[in-house]
Amino acid sequence: MAEDGALGDQRRAAEVVKALGRHLGGLQEPGRDARLRALRAIRAEVQERPLSALVLQEVFAKQLLRPLVRCLVGDPAERCRELAVQLTCYGLSHGARPAEALPCLLPALAQRLCPPQWQSHEPCEELRLALIQLLSLLLELCEAALAPYLPEIVRILQATLLDPYSEVKRESCRCAAASARAMPEHFHMHSEFLIKPLMQTVSHQHFRVRVAVIQATGTVIQFGNGKSVDDVLSHLAQRLFDEIPQVRQAVTSVVGEWLLHLRDRYSYFHKLIPLLLSSFTDEMPENKQLAVSYWKRIGLQWEKENEEDLKDKLDFYSAPSHYPERVVRPVLGCRELVTRNLSKILPGLCHDVTDWVEGTRIKASQLLFILLLHAEDHITQHMELLLRTLYRVCLDEENNVVRNCVKAAELIGTFVNPKVSLKLLVSALEKTPMPPYLMILAAVIRGCPRQILKPHLSYLANTLSQPEICQRSEEIFYMEQLLCCVQAITEVCQEDCKEISLQLMKILVTIMAIPRTEHLHEKVEESMCSLAQVQHLSGFLDLYKQHIDQLMEWVSVSHDRWNCYSPELLQLDVIATHSGPIIGEALQDFILILKTCLQPTKDPPMRLKLFTILSQLLQKANETINSQGQFLSYLEIVIKDILAPNLQWHAGRTAAAIRTTAVSCLWALIYSEMLSPKEIFKLEDALMPQVIATLDEDSKMTRLMACRIVSVILNICGKQFDLDKRNNIYPELLKRLDDAAHDVRLAAAQALTNWFKCIRNDDEKTVLKSNIEFLYRELLIHLDDPDQNIQRAVLEVLKEGSVLYPELLVKEIEAVEHKHRTPAYCNQLLQHIQSTGE
Repeated sequence: MAEDGALGDQRRAAEVVKALGRHLGGLQEPGRDARLRALRAIRAEVQERPLSALVLQEVFAKQLLRPLVRCLVGDPAERCRELAVQLTCYGLSHGARPAEALPCLLPALAQRLCPPQWQSHEPCEELRLALIQLLSLLLELCEAALAPYLPEIVRILQATLLDPYSEVKRESCRCAAASARAMPEHFHMHSEFLIKPLMQTVSHQHFRVRVAVIQATGTVIQFGNGKSVDDVLSHLAQRLFDEIPQVRQAVTSVVGEWLLHLRDRYSYFHKLIPLLLSSFTDEMPENKQLAVSYWKRIGLQWEKENEEDLKDKLDFYSAPSHYPERVVRPVLGCRELVTRNLSKILPGLCHDVTDWVEGTRIKASQLLFILLLHAEDHITQHMELLLRTLYRVCLDEENNVVRNCVKAAELIGTFVNPKVSLKLLVSALEKTPMPPYLMILAAVIRGCPRQILKPHLSYLANTLSQPEICQRSEEIFYMEQLLCCVQAITEVCQEDCKEISLQLMKILVTIMAIPRTEHLHEKVEESMCSLAQVQHLSGFLDLYKQHIDQLMEWVSVSHDRWNCYSPELLQLDVIATHSGPIIGEALQDFILILKTCLQPTKDPPMRLKLFTILSQLLQKANETINSQGQFLSYLEIVIKDILAPNLQWHAGRTAAAIRTTAVSCLWALIYSEMLSPKEIFKLEDALMPQVIATLDEDSKMTRLMACRIVSVILNICGKQFDLDKRNNIYPELLKRLDDAAHDVRLAAAQALTNWFKCIRNDDEKTVLKSNIEFLYRELLIHLDDPDQNIQRAVLEVLKEGSVLYPELLVKEIEAVEHKHRTPAYCNQLLQHIQSTGE
């Protein structure tokens, strides 16, 4: 039966050969149409008849292969070459022994796809694609039989990988991968020649080409020379920034496969691990999950391969008691891989995290966090390099970079003993206090477990509260980071903060005292409230109450040497104005500071600031300095030692400003209604001459408040004045009726009204008759003031004074009535006098 079948195949083959003989001659015809008809006829004979594989092999090998190759190589017509390629593919795929065609076919493919310089290559891109597909078919069918022709295949692929047609590039990538799989024993000697063209194509504009190149690179190196990893790493790293997810996924798959199966993978762990771990932060969940899956498999495989070395750790090693929330701990093999390679990875990574390209910095900062999460307590041996890098990165203008590095610093707090980390951080901070040091310190504190940090609290708080640290700079960024340190300590240590409450309070007061940090005041108050809450106090006022004596002692240590630049002056301002009623409990210390610092010999700008503070407090005295009702016991000191010396006239604008603030304080004191008439009389006896003198100040505010002070004093205790004192007052008030400021004239008129009220017995009237007459005359002049409000105010003064000598006032009115522009007011005044007399 077998012999009969063989004889039948031979006869069938002979028939087909005979039939083809009539058409093969047509392939030599000069006319295109004739050659095309011949090829079509051959196709009909071969493809349309049911031929067995042996028959087809016999026909193809003996009769068709060489004519088809000649047509494929030399026919000028594209359609003829296309049909020749199709017939060749059919013969190879359906024949019994395709490897027999290799000696003839491979040189032809090389001639068309990578000819020498003096020959032209295939110009039609569709045909170039068909030819490279033919090569793919050969690789699929012949596999190891192609080993002798591997140099030619590599030479073809070197050319086609750089072909301008993207489909040819993609098919060439598939051919490169197929070659690697088909001949792994021989391929490793030639694989390096494909790396350069692959890397030249890896950044192609079509993402499918980039994906194909990456996949082909993975296979070429997997089955080829592992040393080529160094040549492709930088290119693959760049593809991790590719905007197309499929490209990034291809990189992840290739690197994952290398880490699992590459023969020399142990030599390249430190180079490949960063690439795979970088995909942990990919924006696409699928890519992230792929990387996590590969990494777990790699870790478990490494555990298995090194089981003897890891036996103790596998059996006895337990997880840290404090581990970041919502983070899955990597398997031991993954952690060990990172730990053993970290010293090789970190230097390059620390360089990349300060790279000039923003995307590189972001990726590197994300990778730094992942590596530290794996390294755990092994971070300790790399602390100096890490801290040096983190200090620089904290100043990065890209928020994502800063955020990632702060998270990395929190891991340092989690895994590194505070005895080590705080020593390094505080040492750097004491040497050169800078915002980055504080930012990293705050992050380390946030990551540190409470119980582990507790023994170091006093050391930490004492360091931060040192003037060299907390008063080092007025830079807003510096103060923000200092506040972050306090917030971190309060958040982590909770009730343990009670032992360092005073130090934290000093820091918060210092932050609030910096002039340019107004926007931080709300955050500082929140921090104070948090600090009070962890100590079970009701609010920050209770915190002040708890520490007011120590705070006052703290700021007053050097108060006799203060000037306007002393930070203690600003701190006193915060304590006095922010503590509300609590300052009343430290009144003795507060008044002592004022008495010492408000002497005329002290720095004028400093005195100006202190008077401003005192004036602010006096405006709400019962809610601040008099909250305990003790202020009046210090009244004599305030009047004689504080206000009186500073109301004395001295040349200069600063001196004038000080007098203004001193008058403001005096007015606030009187206006607060704390003082009884007896106390106001004491005050008048000591300060009235200076107040009268300030009526001539250049400052409108000073003159206005001086008039008001005189008016109140006259109203309350003016009747107790002797005549000389009264005579000294009214001329100065009268001058103020000519003041340029409307408010001052009104206040002066009110004061004159009160002056008239002080004269009630006949003896005083008689003695002051000439003065009263002079006042009538001058006041009548001011009835012509251009401002109607002033006219009415002067009218009220005259009405009040008319009860003393009405007939004398009538006489004065009649003498000037014809001169007045406002006779109506004169008539009103006369009517008032007449009605009063009746």
